[in-house]
Amino acid sequence: MEQSNSNAGDGQGIRRRSCGCTKEDFLPEESFKSWGNYTKALKATPARLLDRLMARSAEHTELVEMKAQSQHEMKKSLTWWDLMWFGVGAVIGAGIFVLTGLETRRHAGPAVVLSYIISGVSAMLSVFCYTEFAIEIPAAGGSFAYLRVELGDFVAFVAAGNILLEYVIGGAAVARSWTSYFATLCNHQPNDFRIHVSVFAENYNRLDPIAVVLSIVICGFAVASTKASSRLNYVASILHITVIVFIIIAGLTKANPKNLTPFAPFGPRGIFVASAVLFFSYVGFDAVSTLAEETKNPSRDIPIGLVASMVIITLAYCILAATLCLMQPYQKIDEDAPFAMAFEAVGWGWAKYIVALGAIKGMTTVLLVSAVGQARYLTHIARTHMVSPWFAKVNERTGTPVNATASMLAATALIAFFTPLEIISNLLSISTLFIFMLVAVALIVRRYYVSGETTSSNRNKLIIYLFLIMGSSTATAIYWATSDEWIGFAVTAPIWFLSTLALWISVPQAKKPLVWGVPLVPWVPSISIAINFFLLGSIDAASFERFAIWTGILLVYYFLLGLHASYDTAMESKIQAAEESNSSV
Repeated sequence: MEQSNSNAGDGQGIRRRSCGCTKEDFLPEESFKSWGNYTKALKATPARLLDRLMARSAEHTELVEMKAQSQHEMKKSLTWWDLMWFGVGAVIGAGIFVLTGLETRRHAGPAVVLSYIISGVSAMLSVFCYTEFAIEIPAAGGSFAYLRVELGDFVAFVAAGNILLEYVIGGAAVARSWTSYFATLCNHQPNDFRIHVSVFAENYNRLDPIAVVLSIVICGFAVASTKASSRLNYVASILHITVIVFIIIAGLTKANPKNLTPFAPFGPRGIFVASAVLFFSYVGFDAVSTLAEETKNPSRDIPIGLVASMVIITLAYCILAATLCLMQPYQKIDEDAPFAMAFEAVGWGWAKYIVALGAIKGMTTVLLVSAVGQARYLTHIARTHMVSPWFAKVNERTGTPVNATASMLAATALIAFFTPLEIISNLLSISTLFIFMLVAVALIVRRYYVSGETTSSNRNKLIIYLFLIMGSSTATAIYWATSDEWIGFAVTAPIWFLSTLALWISVPQAKKPLVWGVPLVPWVPSISIAINFFLLGSIDAASFERFAIWTGILLVYYFLLGLHASYDTAMESKIQAAEESNSSV
């Protein structure tokens, strides 16, 4: 676990290229200069992989050298107010309006409120972990940058690839849903505004031009100005919150407490299964951490913005779910348009238009914040050359990553145009829970291990206790997924507890947060690890198969391209740092 000191000072010596579309723009590294070089690079794959597995990026590298790869800096224009509304806009969208009805009827019943609370607690624990990192490493890469610093390049790349998949597919699903709700608002059927092309394959023949136009408009706002995007976002979010307040107040006037009986018709398993799926409804807040590089005062603004937005979101979700269950018996709740149909069932059919308007507002802000966040993830990945550095360019005039934003939204629009995606919430939840678990692990490593300071004994104890925490959490999740008994928890839960206790008592913390830190370390990140694994155990096997396929594709790309490009860049940085050190002597 050696710390890599591949710093390049103020970024001098970094090759600067104008935006173009030549091979040099996309594959400028030494390994790709010729087929001979590439063949040598492939033969050196094992040694290079070991180097990338062991080397951990320095914080200074992420904050100084990586920024230099973008040629121009992003503008610091955001405050805690902007971040709070970015958080609200990133999260409150299609999930609450679509998944609530589905999970209430199939898995949780009125206990869906508890499912939202469980997902909210898991998300809040992850918010704490993200906040400490975002304050001390305010880089556009978000979790990718944090994992590079603490767990190395390879883990960071696999995590980042899954985050980008989540953004693209989730954005496409939301764009398609936007069209459906817009059709409802215009008193049409969902497919009325889609073009049916019979010669195309089934499930790919409903073309959605509105989703494409929406993606282009969102792209325009996202590349024009982060501050302008923020203003649009919180205006739309305020309107969205107003609609939510209307739904709650109007719905509660039609409340019938008898509809809450039976409260948990599917038992505890149904509650947790619903919680794992409903975690999709909280996906998106991690995009706020990618804005740390553009925040005026990260140490103050990030904790306030992230925590405040998550409190607002969790309260809104729980109250909305309770309102829905009070309006209708869970057996009668519509799976596709639960709130609209609930109002129609109680004789307020006109209210479905207000619900549709609220859904459209929510999905618009989700798409906007998603566009901003995913572009910054891709920008920072490109800064390391794991993907082409062409995506890392920041426009001098707008101070935004235009190439990354346009490319990600083009992928989103392409999928949304052809594919009638339902919200594949299980696959998206796997990606997110996986990332959140890794960030919690990285926080423990950050607090307990510092290269050159932590003794070998304490390092070995840290590795053992982390292995036991993750192993017992995995065993608990597998047992939950495969058995209806409870006896196994009497073994796995004590192992998790005693491992966390031993880490807390016997290993001294090697690093204290400079400004703000997660309280009760290692307990908070350890609980986050356990909950994330437990929720993963509630997701179906088919989703894990899709997750494995995508991860396999990422690994093929990494071994063929990403590994060699990032290795060359790291070696170049080391050489430059050595030359600068020699010249200063």
